Amino acid sequence: MPNITLFSGSSHQDLSQRVANRLGLELGKVVTKKFSNQETSVETGESVRGEDVYIIQSGCGEINDNLMELLIMINACKIASSSRVTADKSHAPISAKPVVNMLSVAGADHIITMDMHASRIRGFFDIPVDNLYAEPAVLQWIRENTAEWKNCIIVSPEAGEAKRVTSIFSFLFLITQFPYKPSWCGLNLGPNFI
Repeated sequence: MPNITLFSGSSHQDLSQRVANRLGLELGKVVTKKFSNQETSVETGESVRGEDVYIIQSGCGEINDNLMELLIMINACKIASSSRVTADKSHAPISAKPVVNMLSVAGADHIITMDMHASRIRGFFDIPVDNLYAEPAVLQWIRENTAEWKNCIIVSPEAGEAKRVTSIFSFLFLITQFPYKPSWCGLNLGPNFI
């Protein structure tokens, strides 16, 4: 794949490496560190002039620090004359509009999200935003990595995810539970809890 550089933020380097392996690419060299005052520093170790740059930074862990790191990485690539910067900001938060605006101001030309809570809000952004769905990969992972998946219970982490869990249930024909139901309290889920 010519003219593509793939960088990983520090939020999920294993995911980034798997994406790079799947695409047959090497991850770009990047060094992230914190100064003594906790300010984030990011240095890219290679030229991105004229390149289409993709930066993978998930929405897990230290979310605010990861967002700042992503903004700095985008800006560094734009200053270094990259052709285009696409940021993968998996799991877009409810504050997606201001976050995408910040990414755009930093220099992002395109945003890729994963499992956005309300995909209809993509139309409110000023730059292209693509929302990918993890459900097919989740279904495959459950079938391949959970020995007795037909005896499992899938639990939604929050009420807003109930629709997604119900969809997974319909494909796997499993029992579904939602934490906001009073009958859920005190239930011993056992070893096959997903």
